[in-house]
Amino acid sequence: MPTKPIMITREPRGTQPSAPRSTPVWQQALAGAIRDPDTLLQRLGLAPDAIPGMQAAHQLFRTRVPESYLARMRPGDAHDPLLLQALPRGEETHEQPGFTSDPVGDHDALVAPGLVHKYHGRVLLLTTGACAIHCRYCFRREFDYADHSPARDDWNAALAYIAGRPEIHEVILSGGDPLALSDQRLARLAERLADIPQLQRLRIHTRLPVILPERVDADLLGWLGQGRLQHILVLHANHPREFAAPADQALRRLAEAGVTLLNQAVLLAGINDDIDTLAALQETGFRLGVLPYYLHQLDRTRGTAHFEVSTDRARELYRALHARLPGYLVPRLAREIPGEPGKTLLTSSPSRA
Repeated sequence: MPTKPIMITREPRGTQPSAPRSTPVWQQALAGAIRDPDTLLQRLGLAPDAIPGMQAAHQLFRTRVPESYLARMRPGDAHDPLLLQALPRGEETHEQPGFTSDPVGDHDALVAPGLVHKYHGRVLLLTTGACAIHCRYCFRREFDYADHSPARDDWNAALAYIAGRPEIHEVILSGGDPLALSDQRLARLAERLADIPQLQRLRIHTRLPVILPERVDADLLGWLGQGRLQHILVLHANHPREFAAPADQALRRLAEAGVTLLNQAVLLAGINDDIDTLAALQETGFRLGVLPYYLHQLDRTRGTAHFEVSTDRARELYRALHARLPGYLVPRLAREIPGEPGKTLLTSSPSRA
């Protein structure tokens, strides 16, 4: 039986604050992430000069890779699919038609500081610009968090907008990565959201349990396991090796705590654009309690064109996946198109999800 998680509560008003807590292990691991691509390659036994334009790309979008993720990369393999997701490359500096700074229309959908409202019944809170890893295909790599986020913990405008719209039943925490925030701040935000009567679900889009498994500790499990709202974690793993130890134990702990776990992946050239990898990704995740959710076509962010897989190839892979796996293990192949009322499913005929 898992140990009982530590419950996090707010200090009663008028009381003295408790003694400062020691820095959690996961925050120490986050602070110790590799931030230089030369160091990353040297740790893997690769020559830094083997990647043309690496430093120029690093200057555009800084490198960040935690030790726990580095440990799952193959030493000596410059084409390792985990390395390719985090390593700056010269292709990122090439301008390509149709690739922009805001491919999904986040800026146009901002209705309050940090609050994005695109779809009926749900809104998205951009809680932080921080991440455990800087994925090179990130669709918010140029998002201006400083100008479009509230002051620290000042969610009053966003919460008032949500409370004034009874048709909103779900709030999605995104970023950056919301789990880069402390559990105390997240628990306070979750409590304030639970005070809004019409809300039913709190969805958290996060890569941390996969990239930085230390993040799944007793404090996180404590606030996720309490409160009125149903809690859903949408993970982001693109390759089955991302589910390897120690991420597997972190995901099992979340599943045992009763948290609904879904996975959304991005279809990426040279990383997961083959049927064996995609099938293994769904099956490995399911063994750990994670259900497939979306397989996204690349959001066409400036500097990411080298990751793009054609729509025809994406559909071919989807058909092969559908033929190989039971239906509950097949994610929905989709693309986000600004202004549409939902994700666009890339099936033979247009549909929405």
